[in-house]
Amino acid sequence: MDLGTANTLAYITEKGIVLNEPSVVAINIDDNTVEAVGSEAKRMFGRTHARVDTIRPMKDGVIADFDMTNKMIQYFIKKILHKYRFFKPRMVVGVPTCITQVEKKAVIDASIMAGIREVYLIEEPMAAAIGVGIPVHRPEGNMVIDIGGGTTDVAVISLSGIAYGESVRVAGDEIDESIVRYMRLQHHLNIGVFEGERVKMEIGSAFAQPDNLTTEVKGINVKTGMPTSITISDDEIREALKEPLTTILTSIMRALEKIPPELSADIHSNGIYLTGGGAFIRGLDQMIEERTTLKVFIPEDPHLSIVKGVGAVLDDFKNMKKVCIN
Repeated sequence: MDLGTANTLAYITEKGIVLNEPSVVAINIDDNTVEAVGSEAKRMFGRTHARVDTIRPMKDGVIADFDMTNKMIQYFIKKILHKYRFFKPRMVVGVPTCITQVEKKAVIDASIMAGIREVYLIEEPMAAAIGVGIPVHRPEGNMVIDIGGGTTDVAVISLSGIAYGESVRVAGDEIDESIVRYMRLQHHLNIGVFEGERVKMEIGSAFAQPDNLTTEVKGINVKTGMPTSITISDDEIREALKEPLTTILTSIMRALEKIPPELSADIHSNGIYLTGGGAFIRGLDQMIEERTTLKVFIPEDPHLSIVKGVGAVLDDFKNMKKVCIN
C-alpha cells in the first residue's frame, strides 16, 4: 500500500494495482460513523452540512489523525478483501524518508487494527526506484526524487539501501496552497485547495510553455462576498509555483553537494529519476536539468511508481525483504 497524503493506492500479488482513491474520509459527527471514503468523500469535501465533516487524515506524508486513518485503512482493506477474499494478509507500506519512530508505530498500529497480519515499511524513494526498474542491489548510486502530496523525498540509493536521504514537507499540497494564496492576494478570490489542485493539473508549469494555457477559476470574491470566476494564464500560476519549486530544487542541490564523489560520478552517468504526482508539472524536469546539468528521466505513470515498487517487493518478498526498514 502507498498510504499517501493525497491518494492511497494498493497492490495485491498476482492481481496488480487494485485501488487508487483519494485519502479523504467523510464522518458523521453525531455518532462518529463513516459516511464515505475515497472518491465519494472527496466529492463531498467543502459541500457538507453541519453534521458531516470531511477529513484528510494524512498530512505531510504521515498520519495526522490516527482514528480517521484507521477507519480509512479498514474501509480500503475491506473493499479489497471482499473482492479477493484474502484473510489477514501481509502488507508492505510506503513511508517518507526520515520518518520518526512514533510515525512508524502509528502506521503499523493502524494497519494491524485494520486486520493486517504482518506490516513492513519501505521508504518511498526506495519503492519508487524499484517501481521504475532501477537495479537497487548494485553497488552504484541512483538518485530518485519523489514528489508526492505531502512530502518530497530526495534519495541516493545503492546496495539495497539509502546512502543519502532527505524529506522536505513541501510537495503537492503546498503547491496547491500556494495557488490558493496567490489567487487571494492577487485577485481577491477565495478558492478551495481542490480547486487549486485542479488549476495546477490543468495549467501548472515550471517553464514557459509553447502554447498559452488558460483556465477558468471559480471562487468567492473576498471584497463583495459573491461567487465569481476569472480566467487566468499559466504565466500567473508559474509565478505562484516559484516558491515551493525553489524549495524542492534547494533540497536536490543539497543532496548532490553532500554525497561522496563516487556516488556523484554514478549519478552523473545514470541521471535523476523523477517520480510521484509532482512529476506531471510541465517543465519541472527541464528546470531540474538546467539547475543540476544532469539528465532527468520521468517514467511512465510516475504517480504509480511507489505502489509498483511495493508490489515488486511483495511478489519476491523472500529476496526483497532486505529493502524494508526496521
